[in-house]
Order: sequence, then structure tokens, then C-alpha cells
Amino acid sequence: MTATTPHSFLNPEGWVPAKGYANGMVAEGRMIVTGGLIGWNAGQQFEHADLVGQFEQTLKNIVAVLETAGARPEHLVRLTWYITDKTEYLDNLKEIGAAYRRVLGRHFPAMAVVQVVALMEDAAKVEIEAMAVIPHE
Repeated sequence: MTATTPHSFLNPEGWVPAKGYANGMVAEGRMIVTGGLIGWNAGQQFEHADLVGQFEQTLKNIVAVLETAGARPEHLVRLTWYITDKTEYLDNLKEIGAAYRRVLGRHFPAMAVVQVVALMEDAAKVEIEAMAVIPHE
């Protein structure tokens, strides 16, 4: 780990490497943790009713919170996604992946995706918690 590489990916010997996420990460530095962020804009209005649109906005919201602490997407070490419809998620994987890369690039931290019955905001289709680590200088 260096100031430009705040983390290392963990993949046990003999395991097939994870695709689109990391099995684990190790990082040192200042930690940033978000609450569960959803796909509404800064005025708390939903501009998208679909999962893909809300997902992309949620990622933009995560980046905005990270930026307030001086962090960037490459500092992310963990994302936990809560989705309300597994079928909609699986049917839109290509579009979700494209939205992910547009907002976060090709940095894939440790992630989990969990289907839930509902989220606190009735119109929300996705909620994501994020953890990032800004390396020590």
C-alpha cells in the first residue's frame, strides 16, 4: 500500500479471482463511512423510477459524500447494496455495470448485494452503504 494505492485486494491462494468485486481488502488510513444512500437527488426528489437510474444516482450520491472528506471512488473498500427486486437487478446487470463504471470507474471493492422486502423510502429501489479509506500521507 502506498499513498496512491490505499488498499490491497485479498484473494486466497487457489481461489478463482472475483469478477466485479473483491473477496476482501486491506487498507490503512482515515476511514469514511456513509449511511444508507438512495437514488434521489440533492433535493430528495427521485428523477428515476427504474433501478438502473436510481442505482447510478445512488453512486453519484456516494461520490459526493466521499468528496466532502477528500476521498475519491478509488478509496472505496466496501459497498453493501440493498435492492428490492432481485429479478430487476439480474435483468439489468449490463446496464448496472455500465452505470457503475461511468461513476466509479474500474475500481471494484468488496461488495455484497442483498434483496430486502422494502426500503424506508417507498419509491426507493436501491440503498447502498459505503466505506472508504483515505491513505496516510
